[in-house]
Amino acid sequence: MTRKSDEISRRQVLQAGAMAGLGLALPGLGSGTIAESSCEDKVCRRIPSTGEVLPVMGVGTNRFGRAGLETVSTVLSKMYEMGGRVVDTAAMYSGSEEVIGQALKDLGLQDKMFVATKFNAAGAQFRGPRAAPGPGAITAATSFERSLDWLQMERVNLLFAHFVSSVEPLMPLMLDLKQQGRARYIGITSVQRAQHPQVMEYMREYPIDFLQIDYSIGNRDTASDVLPLAAELGIAVMVAVPFGGRGSSLFASIGGREVPDWAAEFGATTWGQFFLKYIISHPAVTCVIPGTTDLEHMIDNQMAGRGALPDEATRRRMELFWDGIR
Repeated sequence: MTRKSDEISRRQVLQAGAMAGLGLALPGLGSGTIAESSCEDKVCRRIPSTGEVLPVMGVGTNRFGRAGLETVSTVLSKMYEMGGRVVDTAAMYSGSEEVIGQALKDLGLQDKMFVATKFNAAGAQFRGPRAAPGPGAITAATSFERSLDWLQMERVNLLFAHFVSSVEPLMPLMLDLKQQGRARYIGITSVQRAQHPQVMEYMREYPIDFLQIDYSIGNRDTASDVLPLAAELGIAVMVAVPFGGRGSSLFASIGGREVPDWAAEFGATTWGQFFLKYIISHPAVTCVIPGTTDLEHMIDNQMAGRGALPDEATRRRMELFWDGIR
């Protein structure tokens, strides 16, 4: 999820530099729906519940509905060209599902991207001009069918219960949709630290495949409880808000500082790559979805999923560095 102000501040600090990374395949990859060959020059991770392989770097799309078809098509086409596959959207991202569906159809990529969407419990309000007129105006089942129509797909790769409050009321439907094969994987989401205890209860209680959670170098609490539990239970982790949440942009915090010279040891030449490589170097993280409609930023994000990653000692050095400039 990326706000306009975060995009602007990132543009101001995006460092000019070489956009070439060293090829590094993840050893021991097995075959999956995403072709193994697509991981030859980038970091990939397995989905624990099946062993399917995903490139770690995807895209968040909460602003796609306002960007227009041409922009979205350009971003998704380039992402695919660079090996990115994960596209995360939601029924609440006004217009995003529709423009994604049309773009992927026009590009011939409907069966080549890993598309995740989210829906809310019955009675939830939807943002934008197409919002339901009042509580109870649309059921969760109707919302899911509408998402498939907008995405122009017969099934989705991943279906999330959007927000913790939706988990219990939606779980029976989600399990049924997975049983039918209309949602290949199911999961839950939260981007609020106060909800993590409840999230962990649901992780233990329900047979979910994925968790979408907040985590960044400036928001590391998730690594102390949620990420270890995900690793223990075999739940894939999709990281949201990797550049900070509302009112806490990491780019706004760095001022005019340059990326430290030693970041070149793991191939980070920009702040975006620095922040993203920190996240994906955590072994419990399956993929990350930085939100953008900016082609330059998308390319920079994809480059973070290539080449070397920080080891544990370097991760600690990154944390100390970040804590020293906050």
